[in-house]
Amino acid sequence: MSSRGGFTLASWSQLEKMVSRVDVVLMVLDSRDPLSTFSRRLESMVERNGRKLILVLNKADLVPRSVAEEWKEYFTEKGYTTVYMAAARHMGTLRLRRTIRRVAPSLPTLVAVAGYPKVGKSSIINGLKGRHSASTSPYPGSPGYTRHFQVYRVDKDIMVVDSPGVIPVEGGELEMVIRGFPPEKLDDPVPPAVKLIERILRYHPDAFKKAYGIAETNPLRILEELAVKRGWFYKATREPLIEEAARTIIRNYHDGRIPFYIRPSQILGGGGALNDKGEGGGRAVT
Repeated sequence: MSSRGGFTLASWSQLEKMVSRVDVVLMVLDSRDPLSTFSRRLESMVERNGRKLILVLNKADLVPRSVAEEWKEYFTEKGYTTVYMAAARHMGTLRLRRTIRRVAPSLPTLVAVAGYPKVGKSSIINGLKGRHSASTSPYPGSPGYTRHFQVYRVDKDIMVVDSPGVIPVEGGELEMVIRGFPPEKLDDPVPPAVKLIERILRYHPDAFKKAYGIAETNPLRILEELAVKRGWFYKATREPLIEEAARTIIRNYHDGRIPFYIRPSQILGGGGALNDKGEGGGRAVT
């Protein structure tokens, strides 16, 4: 394992070893932006080892149900077994259990839970077990963040391996920063926060008005106004402390306080400008 920004990431070789020892792999995606949290490398690893793959669209409580249904249909049409759920609220747990039993080559079965940091892997294990046992935390690198491979018994038919979060090398730069480092560990949180604000505004122009009562659309002005609203100023100059505002926006993105989601039609229909790194809205799964 390697350490980045104060928490531990699994190496690809460790994940390969884990995948080779289980029957089913759950790739956990963020329902708000599933394509940006889809790992091609993990998918290839699962295929190479002949394991079963289930896509789990987590945090579905942060999007309208129609959006979750659209993403489920999108991935199902691509041939993926897909379920959506809100693990933190224990919504969709029974559906996921049924899907695991249906997909597993035999029972009892061993299931691996993997994906980007902060997509809610440990919350899914908690939801499956029906009681709070796997460590969880809302922000990367904070206490409770999964640091080791651990096995949990869900029921007599299902056992689950929890793994540390992994940032696939094919992920976009913004995802690598906002999911790969605790906000407190960022030397300069303003550039990634600006990119994040731009992404959010692209799909939800009134997101910051709803979240903070800020009608501005210029990212730096949004940071300045948020700092002023919260009373964050440099002591020497009394200028707005935009670095703290930037960290707050990254935190609030993770915990869902800023309204944001992308519909498949916005990606496929040209609603989001994508580059070769998948930044902005994720690379389409083909």
